[in-house]
Amino acid sequence: MKAVAVFPKQREVRVIDAPEPRLQSPTQVKVRTREVGVCGTDEDILQFTYGTPPSGSEYLILGHECLGEVVEVGNAVRGLQRGDLVVPRVRRPCPHATCPACRHGHPDFCITGDYTERGIKEAHGFCSELFTEDVAYLHRVPTELHGVAVLTEPLTIAEKALREVKRIQERLPWRHEPGRAVVLGAGPVGQLGVMALLRRGFATTVYSRSPKPNVKADSAEALGAPYLSSKEVSPDELVRRAGAPDVIYEATGVAKAAFETLKALAPNGVVVFTGVPAHPEALSLDGAELLKQLVLRNQVVLGTVNAADSDFETALEDLGRFRARWPGGLERLITARHPPEDFADVVTGKKGGGGIKHVISFG
Repeated sequence: MKAVAVFPKQREVRVIDAPEPRLQSPTQVKVRTREVGVCGTDEDILQFTYGTPPSGSEYLILGHECLGEVVEVGNAVRGLQRGDLVVPRVRRPCPHATCPACRHGHPDFCITGDYTERGIKEAHGFCSELFTEDVAYLHRVPTELHGVAVLTEPLTIAEKALREVKRIQERLPWRHEPGRAVVLGAGPVGQLGVMALLRRGFATTVYSRSPKPNVKADSAEALGAPYLSSKEVSPDELVRRAGAPDVIYEATGVAKAAFETLKALAPNGVVVFTGVPAHPEALSLDGAELLKQLVLRNQVVLGTVNAADSDFETALEDLGRFRARWPGGLERLITARHPPEDFADVVTGKKGGGGIKHVISFG
């Protein structure tokens, strides 16, 4: 079968003819891949700064944002049948009995680092014509979401983050309104974060680098979120225009931008870091001033990665809500669909550069 694979030792990315997978247990499901989203993690892997093949393999099949169609089920599978659309989760638990997170079904909080991630770390991904997966890691997709369900995995980043923010803000028992939010960055994770925040009632502003006009600004403002450029508006001016945010949702992976914006955070606020910088970045901070701000304003800094099964279910429910509230809004995020042969060129920007979200389609 056709698959897109990276060969780290040879520093190559190419389409290969991989063995077709077969069901290995009665709880497994065989899935035909329909679409795979590409993102910054794929870019890091193609720059050979990240990405580890499975043990004994010289290559790693890429792809971790996926929509597929069930073609075969094991005899112990319940709740899925041939023809169902599904999205798979990415991370699998570590094997250690001493990891309470993994043993309790939360590998997104793994403490050992020995988890595996499909298409990223020690497990083949979904950018192939077919893959197999245990039914426990698959989520059924309503048919009406077939055109946007490839956005499920990046949306789970916001779902997990906001689930944690809600728990943190329960420390403020007098607070009944969501308040203000700033989304730092206007890529796919940022745009989906805007939708998730607006859906929960936050007055949300997008704060991103590129000045208007641009397609990302158009998308955010079509949702009802004002767009401000950090090239034109300082963090102090951001506060004057939009008010001090109770939540800053960082979706850039740029340390300088993240920490410069932190000064805008309101008292008792939460800043959520979701981006993972791919390269070293020089950063100059007034550490004493930052520490004083965090302490005297009772602020919280939250880092979050990956997502739990409940976040995938919430993401699928929210995709339906988003389509009803903003007709065409999700579709607007998907800039173009490309064949598997174009994977590397799409990720590196040689083809289809710009836009918001690019997708690999297997037809």
